[in-house]
Amino acid sequence: MNLPIAKKIPLSFELHDDIRYDEYYWMKDREIPEVIAYLEAENAYHDFMIEPLKAQVEEIYEGMIARIPKEEVEVPVQNGPYFYYSRREKELAYPIYARKYAKNRTSLETAEEEIILDLNELVGGDEFLSVAQLKISSDHRYLAYTENREGTDIYTLYVKDLLTGGLLEGVIPNVYIYGSVEWSEDRDYLFYITVDDMQRPEKLWRHRLGTPITEDVLLVEEPDATFNLYLSKSQSGHYIFVVSSATTTTEVQIIDAKNPLEAPKLFAKRKRGVELQLEHYGDGLVVLTNEAALNFKLQHCGLGDFDNLTDWIPYDEKFFLEGLYPFKGQLFVTGRTSGMEQIWKVVDDQLVPLTWDEPIYSVGLVSGQDYDAKEILVEYESFITPTTTYSLYPLTGEKSIIQKEEVTGEYIPSNYVQEQIWVTAGDGAQIPVLLHYKKGALENGTAPLILKAYGSYGISSDPYFSAYTLPILDKGVVMAVAQVRGGSELGRTWYYNGRMEHKMNTFTDYIAVADHLIATGLTSAQQLAGWGGSAGGLLMGAVANMAPDRFKVIVPAVPFVDVMTTMLDETIPLTTGEWDEWGNPKEEKAYHYMRSYSPYDNVRAQDYPHMYITTGINDPRVGYWEPAKWTARLRDLKTDQNTLLLKTNMGAGHGGASARQEKLRESAESYGFILDKIVI
Repeated sequence: MNLPIAKKIPLSFELHDDIRYDEYYWMKDREIPEVIAYLEAENAYHDFMIEPLKAQVEEIYEGMIARIPKEEVEVPVQNGPYFYYSRREKELAYPIYARKYAKNRTSLETAEEEIILDLNELVGGDEFLSVAQLKISSDHRYLAYTENREGTDIYTLYVKDLLTGGLLEGVIPNVYIYGSVEWSEDRDYLFYITVDDMQRPEKLWRHRLGTPITEDVLLVEEPDATFNLYLSKSQSGHYIFVVSSATTTTEVQIIDAKNPLEAPKLFAKRKRGVELQLEHYGDGLVVLTNEAALNFKLQHCGLGDFDNLTDWIPYDEKFFLEGLYPFKGQLFVTGRTSGMEQIWKVVDDQLVPLTWDEPIYSVGLVSGQDYDAKEILVEYESFITPTTTYSLYPLTGEKSIIQKEEVTGEYIPSNYVQEQIWVTAGDGAQIPVLLHYKKGALENGTAPLILKAYGSYGISSDPYFSAYTLPILDKGVVMAVAQVRGGSELGRTWYYNGRMEHKMNTFTDYIAVADHLIATGLTSAQQLAGWGGSAGGLLMGAVANMAPDRFKVIVPAVPFVDVMTTMLDETIPLTTGEWDEWGNPKEEKAYHYMRSYSPYDNVRAQDYPHMYITTGINDPRVGYWEPAKWTARLRDLKTDQNTLLLKTNMGAGHGGASARQEKLRESAESYGFILDKIVI
């Protein structure tokens, strides 16, 4: 089959005494017939090249399917008189949301299940469905939920009457995907956030049930294009926090959920670089802030005395504080120390950590718990330990396991290894790297190794258990996670040193890790694969240009690779809000720095690894045209005979397929391509 070759239309852009050439700029317009034709040609070529790997892909896929339990049930979480949970059946593509009316956890087994939303019925004949938010009214009669059937970030808000099973009139369109819906305490009102033409969440509205949406009241409008609006509700349910958020700045207004007709009250005016997180606790507010405290400190104030903030716990830079979880009589704080997640109890003005048996793990408190809960649910997992839910009793400190994720098929944890190593970057920084493999994988010399990383937005890459990786580990493949700068694994400094004018550290850290893994004999350049998605796809694109000889294959998933074009185009969703992460290229210094690593702008005539690139036609975060243009330019300039594939999901967005089986098939194809190249 012939290679797909995209036509070139000469075009150039000049800014800051620099000329950028973009012969594939035309691909941005999906209304041009040649655009869809090119994507379909690439898909046909992908299918043709994957066909010889069909047996291996099918083996991996069946191995994953075999690991799906007959039924998976989340730990029910108490909210008032009900316990809420979701469950999945092996043969069904989507989860089922349900509840049981029960006095306590011990009576759950005999309680009758009430299904509140079955996504398998809701999807109908559509190929894609995402339900992003489910919010129960305080009297437990109504369910507000948001759905999308295209893969964009624009959702529709529905209200279901759980007594009758019907939907209320007054469907609300253009609601943002996350953090955009909350109930008043009397359940007469819904607060929701809508997006602008750029899909930026910008307006907060109040809707009275039973009235037309034309009567909804606009409460807050965020005028700054670099800020987004979000909602969160206090654990007590008494307050709704309206958060205006930029990358490193937040401003919070407070709505009294008991008095929904009152105007939101401003907690504190925004200060550039100052971030806040609020919670209601006792008769006041607790606050996490990074003002004069890089890794955040804990403060508190009265409900009517926002100006009188006082420090609660002495600031300690070793503790990176990230979350607040207040319960009646006990406050928990989540964060990180020594690179791992941690939960602390606040006891006598001290942070007292919960302790765990493994040195490598992830841990967090289960969301949606009652403020009056007598038991606190904690989720724990590692590369080796499946997700385990503990019941913690604050008064005694005792914790006990109430559920452990079922692993279908044979799984002996002691047959697998997890370890942390440290790699020295070029500037002396110590980069944590997490390894996970089956015993014996490293006994016969170098091993095939998949090196994953993200490294942006302060998002940390933490260890997690996935039964779906067992078929890969059982082939002797080592999984590695490079916790490069740009994430927050080692605190806020780790993030700041991997963004803006320090972004290059993310790429050089990753290359340093690859060099170390090769130099120490864990793997070789012929057995090493790189894998990263979204902003991690940017990392893959930059590394493909900077160090192509270190990798046999690279998998950039929905990759952000056309940095300059996107960051200069304010009509693209999310662009303006990203300037605090990457820089604003309208500023000359930022322009030249970003230009130096932008993957699309730095493709050149050289050998590249095998590459497996994915995108979604409806992706609102990374436009399909970015990986499409990048693929076309790579095809034109690369000097090797290695395989280059572009797979476009023609009915989905940033997250790929929505049905579980289809997600696993997509994953199996990626793994099949990788293993064909690195398993020698």
